Amino acid sequence: MEIPQKILESIREHEHFVLMTHVQPDGDAIGSLLALADILKRMGKRVFAYIDEPISHLYDFFPDIGRTDPDFDNLQQFISEAGTDLCAIALDCGEAERIGRRKNQMLTIHPFLVIDHHLSHSNFGDYRWVDPKRSSTGEMVYEICTALGETPSFNGAFAIYVAIATDTGSFRYECTGARTFEIMARLVESGIKPDYVSGFIYDNYSAQRLRLMELVLGTLDVCEDDHLAFIHVTREMFHRSGAVAQDVEGFIEYARSIRSVKVAAFLKETKNDVVSVSLRAKGECNVAQIAKKFGGGGHRNAAGCRFPSETIDSVRKKLQPALRNGLDTHV
Repeated sequence: MEIPQKILESIREHEHFVLMTHVQPDGDAIGSLLALADILKRMGKRVFAYIDEPISHLYDFFPDIGRTDPDFDNLQQFISEAGTDLCAIALDCGEAERIGRRKNQMLTIHPFLVIDHHLSHSNFGDYRWVDPKRSSTGEMVYEICTALGETPSFNGAFAIYVAIATDTGSFRYECTGARTFEIMARLVESGIKPDYVSGFIYDNYSAQRLRLMELVLGTLDVCEDDHLAFIHVTREMFHRSGAVAQDVEGFIEYARSIRSVKVAAFLKETKNDVVSVSLRAKGECNVAQIAKKFGGGGHRNAAGCRFPSETIDSVRKKLQPALRNGLDTHV
C-alpha cells in the first residue's frame, strides 16, 4: 500500500507538528514517535513529541528519549505559538481512545494524520495511512522518511531499528516480510549494530522483574488439549516482588513458547480495578477477532482487551470459551 499523498503533502506544507502515540507505549510506539520527530527536525520543522504518561524504564535507553514531553501546559503553549500552521500525527494508535486523557483536545488539531498498522484499526483523523501488512509503525515511518527524500540520523535509525525489532518479536511474527529485512539491512549499513541494540532491549532488566517472573510463571495453566495457556499477575505479586507494571512486558512469550500451545493469554490485574488481557497466537487462530468481541483489538497473532471492574477469575470464565471456539475453528 502506497503512502497517501495527503500525508506527504501535509508534512511538507506545515512547519509545526504535534506527535503522539498510544497510552502504555511499547517499543514500536516510542521508536516511531522519536524517529518521526528526528526526521521532521532534520527538515527544519518544529516538533512537540507528546507522551500522555511516563515511559517505562525498559525504554529509557533511547538516545532521544528526552525529546518527549508529558507536560500538557507546555504542549498548549507550543500549539498557541504555532497558530494556524499546525499538524497533528498519531502513530501506532489503533483507535482514538488510545491517545489517552487528552484525546478530545488533540482531535481539534487539523489536519490530523494517522499512521498505523493495526488490523483492527478504527478510523479517526483527517488523513490515514493504515497498512496491516506492515511489520510495525516503525517500518512505515522509514518509508515516509524515504518518500520525503530524507535520511534519518543515527538516533533516528536506532529508534526505527528498535521499533521494528520489538514489534516483530525479533522477526518471529507473521508480519515480518521481505521489506522488513531490506529496511533493517539499510539501518545496519547506516551504522546500527544489532548486538549493541539487542543488549538494550534484552539485557536491560531488574532483579525485581525476575522475582515477578517467578511468581507469574507459577500461575501457568495449560488447557484445551494443551493448545491454550493462561498466566496471570496480581497486584499482590507486584507488591511481593517490588516490580512495576512495565516489568511484565514479554512475559506472555514464555507461555506462547510451549510447543503444543497455539494461543497464550496473560491476565493482568491493574491498580484501577481493570483486568488487562494480552493474547498471542501461533498459526491460524485470529486473536484480534476474539479481542474485538470484548472491545479490544490488535493483530492476527497479537491482540488485547480490557475488562473494567472484573476479577481475573471472572475474566477467564468469559475469555476461555471464546478462545476455545477460535481454536476449534482452526484446529
